[in-house]
Amino acid sequence: MRIIIKDNYEQISKQAALLVSSMVRLKPDTVLGLPTGGTPKGMYDRLIEMNKNDEIDFSEVKTFNLDEYYRINPDNPQSYHYYMKNNFFNHINIKKENYNIPDGTAEDVKKECLNYEKKIKESGGIDLQILGIGSNGHIGFNEPGKQLNTATHLINLTQKTIEDNSRFFESEEEVPTQALTAGMSTILKSRKIILLASGENKAEAIKKTTNNKITTKVPSSLLQTHPDMTLIIDKEAAKHL
Repeated sequence: MRIIIKDNYEQISKQAALLVSSMVRLKPDTVLGLPTGGTPKGMYDRLIEMNKNDEIDFSEVKTFNLDEYYRINPDNPQSYHYYMKNNFFNHINIKKENYNIPDGTAEDVKKECLNYEKKIKESGGIDLQILGIGSNGHIGFNEPGKQLNTATHLINLTQKTIEDNSRFFESEEEVPTQALTAGMSTILKSRKIILLASGENKAEAIKKTTNNKITTKVPSSLLQTHPDMTLIIDKEAAKHL
């Protein structure tokens, strides 16, 4: 695991954008795995700016998002469909048919999950997976537990995750209690992985991610098994390293 420690959030975002752009330049039809939330927003802003300056071309890029709330309409401002379109896709030259997000309104959840895995496989697999991390060590929406699902699946969110995500909603009661998420095997099959973390509230999770103890109670600790894993964090998130 490679660890890059930067002074602040802005530097994390810049470093992540540079790594993504380098990948796309080397492989114009790169398949990206993408996250949502507060942490990757700065990276997306940088990539939009680079695209407008003709420094990166997304016309052949395909993307697969990690997760989506269930049940939630894609037009809902709190959905990850809405987040990705408004914070990234609507501002770059990516083709609509080339970005993929789990369907949070699917009636047949099992079929939706199987189809999502099939699409990833048919696209050649994820070349570069970008991750955020929850304060409890979840990645995607793979929550701590005695065991973890390997493939894309429906999961019940922990109370801690619901509380953490309530800042994006008017009240905690509005936060969905379930989500569709890529599984740990789906994530670990990615050829390269970058994990971003910023702030002291992520420091404990980062410590448990890198301490050589691998456990399903800290899903992010499984990233230690990946052969091409880069952690990009600020000094606050690196507090316990």
